[in-house]
Amino acid sequence: MTTIAGLVFLLACVFGGYVIAGGKFDIILHALPHEMIVIGGAAIGAFVMANSIGDIKHVAGGFGKILKGARFRKADYIEMLSLLYFFVRLAQSKGAMALEPHIEKPEESNAFGKFPKIQKDHHATALICDYLRMVGMNADDPHQIEDVMARELKKILVEELHPSHALQSVADALPALGIVAAVLGVIKTMASIDQPPAILGGMIGGALVGTFMGVLLAYGMVGPMAARLKGVVEEESKYYEVIRAVLVAHLHGNAPQVAVETGRKMAPTAYMPSFQELEQALQELQIA
Repeated sequence: MTTIAGLVFLLACVFGGYVIAGGKFDIILHALPHEMIVIGGAAIGAFVMANSIGDIKHVAGGFGKILKGARFRKADYIEMLSLLYFFVRLAQSKGAMALEPHIEKPEESNAFGKFPKIQKDHHATALICDYLRMVGMNADDPHQIEDVMARELKKILVEELHPSHALQSVADALPALGIVAAVLGVIKTMASIDQPPAILGGMIGGALVGTFMGVLLAYGMVGPMAARLKGVVEEESKYYEVIRAVLVAHLHGNAPQVAVETGRKMAPTAYMPSFQELEQALQELQIA
């Protein structure tokens, strides 16, 4: 909602200030459709050329994140820490083999079933199952596991940041595409140089609408959207860092309570549960 509110405020200030200064919308409204065909069409064409079909679909999905923000809230971090606590406590008390029913078929696990949002999250489920499976295969060197997990999380982050980079590339190109539209308008004006000054003034003003729209779209709309999407993706990545922190702390021989406390500290400050909130959730945890 803040994105929409910011956009409305931006447009109100830009065009409101124009009207207050005595500007008239006639020239803008007359030139806008043609200029937007040139600028928007060129931007979309360049975007399609620069990205694969999969990337384009990924960018389309990113608009939902721009509007809704990060998926994870305090309750989600409490659920993840509770699930990890169950797993590391089970591994410590009954051995790594006791985890096998849960990590081999997470869709049938009563532990994952207790937290359906985690169960449906492909990245989270894969991270938990893959690295607990490695522990069961005696790959229990905490430094090695931490290094492998860090590299995988970096790979996931880079992939998830691609839509943001793609939008930023479009934002960087829009001012130049606005100039292209403006130059075409000037060419059109020069072809009518025999017209009266009043008509030529309107044609030149219409040409300048292209430059105006290119700059406005770049720095007032697409650029901020790209920055917003980048911030959301980076915030969501902390959710997966919690998994890494807990599992690595467990491999270092820490008690389950200490391991989840290490993971709690990795949550974003705004959504980090307090020590008491997490302790209460762990006390109330009931998994058959």
